Amino acid sequence: MLALRLPPEIEKRLDELARKTGRTKSYYARKAIIEMIEDLDDLELAKARLAENNERIPLEQILDEFADELRG
Repeated sequence: MLALRLPPEIEKRLDELARKTGRTKSYYARKAIIEMIEDLDDLELAKARLAENNERIPLEQILDEFADELRG
């Protein structure tokens, strides 16, 4: 169980969003927390990979190699 205290303006915006979409405030809080954790995990992974000092591959090269797959 988790209880959060939000600033009144954020609480109001969350109330309005939940009302407009028919979702619960908990749904949006859970979704935001999950996305933030995933983003922070990705950031930590990127930092660790950069610290390994492996060969860097330019973005243009990756896009060229995977262009067909990226287009679908």
